[in-house]
Amino acid sequence: MQLKVVETPKDEAPRAVKPPVDPSTLSHRHLLEGDFWRRIPAYANVSEAEFLDHKWQMKQTITRVDKLLAALQGLVSPAFISDAEEGFRHAPMAVRVSPYLLSLVDWTKPYEDPLRRQFIPLSSTRLPDHPQLRFDSLNEQGDAPVQGLTHRYPDKALFLALDTCPVYCRFCTRSYAVGPDTDQAELEKLSLKANTQRWEAIFTYVASRPELEDIVISGGDSYNLRADQIREIGHRLLDIPHVARMRFATKGPAVMPQKILTDDEWFKALVEVVHRGRSMAKDVVLHTHFNHPNEITGITKRAMDRLFGEGVTVRNQSVLQRGVNDQVETMTTLVKRLAHVNVQPYYVYVHDLVKGVEELRTTVDTAEYLEKSVRGTTAGFNTPTFVVDAPGGGGKRVVHSFEHYDRVTGISVYTAPSVKPGQFFLYFDPIHLLSEAGQMRWKDPAEHSKMVQEALDRAQARARR
Repeated sequence: MQLKVVETPKDEAPRAVKPPVDPSTLSHRHLLEGDFWRRIPAYANVSEAEFLDHKWQMKQTITRVDKLLAALQGLVSPAFISDAEEGFRHAPMAVRVSPYLLSLVDWTKPYEDPLRRQFIPLSSTRLPDHPQLRFDSLNEQGDAPVQGLTHRYPDKALFLALDTCPVYCRFCTRSYAVGPDTDQAELEKLSLKANTQRWEAIFTYVASRPELEDIVISGGDSYNLRADQIREIGHRLLDIPHVARMRFATKGPAVMPQKILTDDEWFKALVEVVHRGRSMAKDVVLHTHFNHPNEITGITKRAMDRLFGEGVTVRNQSVLQRGVNDQVETMTTLVKRLAHVNVQPYYVYVHDLVKGVEELRTTVDTAEYLEKSVRGTTAGFNTPTFVVDAPGGGGKRVVHSFEHYDRVTGISVYTAPSVKPGQFFLYFDPIHLLSEAGQMRWKDPAEHSKMVQEALDRAQARARR
């Protein structure tokens, strides 16, 4: 039987299945350009050449509270200055803010600004920590066979190369080690200095474990490694036959993209390791950390274009934060803007239980809703996976893969069969976002263990044997 082919007349317009998109709605392509830093009085006379120089950015990075607040004089009210001053007194993380980052904050609305929320604490917004919070909530040290190496997953390990960053995020899950001690640190911080003797023990362990194929180099932040240190770590790991994948993890492109544009030695060292890896059929990539669309500017795109031109794959891991990226429109714009600058959205983490930042956490329910809303707005490979990094060391679990989730008590229970079989891991929504019934139960300390046991019993009843 012959099939009859029906041709569409050439003068007939194509059928409009979907209405055309208004170009003005494509906001993810609209990147901040120009000398925006001049809005800050301290940088009013800074030239573009200076502002794009990574050495100038590093030299002018603010590491003292009094200097940070002095830079804000005339931009914000005296009441805000006092609020921030008191906020820093209670913060577990030290201050470190780059001029670039400071320039991206909308100082006409400092209380609402999503970037300010991530780096400058306020006393007026502070909430009590969740009673189930622990200092090293992910138990990274409990899974460390040698200092500075966490081996949790069967074929992957986390190499904490150093304990400093180009900026210090308030919500850092490694406040147990990253940055200098503060008055509010629960314990003396673990020292993870960039030390070749300490690294040698890590190389020896990795070489002794043939199952390890994937190494994440983090800290701290690999941006703060010197060019020779990037080469040393990269080549030493590439020389281990069973190491097939490597990721350099850094917040740097979000807070100081100038380094990629003007620190040629560091850039060449990274590219050298990437290219050598490719010649050996080994994958070396850069993992970064953008949380809000406003962190991505024209400078960012130039930096990402330079990496892309050298064949460097860049993936992004965001942290879900209340008032920062917990709205559908914001998260969708972030995902699409990342793709626009050739950064692949990879993970969105539900905020870990971290000391001093309870107002930034949101619920598992919010993460589920965002995942459903974002999926389908762009290509699947540019759609991030929303995960809970299970407290206690269960590792990353897809947010909706819980064995049990009680939205009244805010307790979700996860299992990790291929990481720690037979164990249960509990995540706790922030109490202030629960219903009145849930908040009342958490007010009574005698109820805490009961709620936990109820959740475990229900998860156990549902879990596969």
